[in-house]
Amino acid sequence: MSLVLDAATERPAAIYGAALNHRRLQAALAAEFEQAPYQRPPQAPVLFVKPRNTVSVAGAPIPFPADADAVYAGGALGVRIGRDACRVSAADALSHVGGYAVVNEVSLAETSFYRPAIQAKCRDGFCPVGPEAGPDAIDPQRVQVRTYVNGALAETNDSADWLRGVAQLIADVSQFLTLYAGDLLIVATPPRGARLRPGDAVAVEIDGIGRLENIVAAEEDMQ
Repeated sequence: MSLVLDAATERPAAIYGAALNHRRLQAALAAEFEQAPYQRPPQAPVLFVKPRNTVSVAGAPIPFPADADAVYAGGALGVRIGRDACRVSAADALSHVGGYAVVNEVSLAETSFYRPAIQAKCRDGFCPVGPEAGPDAIDPQRVQVRTYVNGALAETNDSADWLRGVAQLIADVSQFLTLYAGDLLIVATPPRGARLRPGDAVAVEIDGIGRLENIVAAEEDMQ
């Protein structure tokens, strides 16, 4: 039986993120991983989602929720899938890449990695995306993502610190989840360091792709 989608039900692009793909983040949680229920670090990619309500663009305000104590920037590389990827190898994975994007994976503080962080990661406007560039714009094995708050460098996210590089991450994720053309895969975010407050100007920059700039605004002021 095949499923045919008409124009009214056409599959929207999905955004997935690799939750524990940064060495410093795994190191910070090492003691927690040795406790029940898992008793060791995860062996397969751990993913989270950024649904449609989170997606935003350069220049749009990032809401600071009224019920939040802290909001953190998460400068990251986004990989735009160009061809459907289902059970692909690492050697073939990059041929499925359609381009790369600058992403600010905004989040509240996460209290547990054993449960989906829906309330922390899925707030309105918590995923500004753009600019984007083609697949040859960067070497995905040599990437530095820089996050600035009010003009000062607040955080770096280097590909040397990723547990899985772009090719391996696509390959491993595609073993259990088909990545469709148009989907965006956020490769890694470091431990939260770039804390944001209402009025802050936050920018994420990747050489070869560009710069993403947004202002943080109190949610109640955006009504």
